[in-house]
Amino acid sequence: MSWLAAATLDIPTEPTQQALGYPSLFLLVLIGALVPVVPTGALVSSAAVVAMHQTLPFAMLMVFATASLAAFCGDMALYWLGRRGVGSKNGSRWLEAIRSRAPEDRLEQAQEKLAKHDVAVLVLSRLVPAGRIPVMLACLLAKWPLRRFARGNLPACLAWALTYQLIGVLSGALFSKPWEGVAAAIALTVLVSVAPGLWRRFRRPAKA
Repeated sequence: MSWLAAATLDIPTEPTQQALGYPSLFLLVLIGALVPVVPTGALVSSAAVVAMHQTLPFAMLMVFATASLAAFCGDMALYWLGRRGVGSKNGSRWLEAIRSRAPEDRLEQAQEKLAKHDVAVLVLSRLVPAGRIPVMLACLLAKWPLRRFARGNLPACLAWALTYQLIGVLSGALFSKPWEGVAAAIALTVLVSVAPGLWRRFRRPAKA
C-alpha cells in the first residue's frame, strides 16, 4: 500500500470530524468570549467552510447553533463576573480586565448610544470589531441586571454567528477545495476586523 493510500485511510470520517469539531468550536468560542484574544469570527467562518463540504445533514445549522450558544454563554459568564466586581468594594480582576479593553472614548460613545437605543446597541456591538467590550462595560456601569443584558445579548450572538457563517459560506463558494475556502475566510475576517481601525486612523486629523 502506498503512503498516499495510507494517508487517505487515516482521514477521519465525517461523523468523527463532527464529534470532535463541534465541542472544539464551542470551547474555543467560549474562551474567546471570556478572553478576547482568540479570533472567534475566523473560527466560525472556517467551520462554515468545512460544513459546506460535508454530506451529513444539518452541518451548517450545527455550526450556527454551536457558535451562537458558545458566544452567548461566554458573554453571560463575563458579564456575571463583571457584575460581581461592580458590586464589590475591592472590585475584581475580571472587571479590571474589561476596563482595560475599553478605551475612555469608546466607553463614552457606548454609554451615549446605550442611553438612546437601549438593548439594540448590544446587537450592533457584537458586529462591530472591538465594540462588544465597551458596550458591556457601559451596561455594567449602568447596573443592568443579568436578565436585561441577556435579552439584548441573545439576538446579538445570533446575528454575530450568522454574519461570520455567511462570510464562511461566501469564501467556500469561491473555491472548490476546503483549505482554500478556509484561507479565504480567515483573510476576510481579518480584513473585517482591521478595516474600522484603519478607517479611523486615516480619518484622524494630522497634528500640527
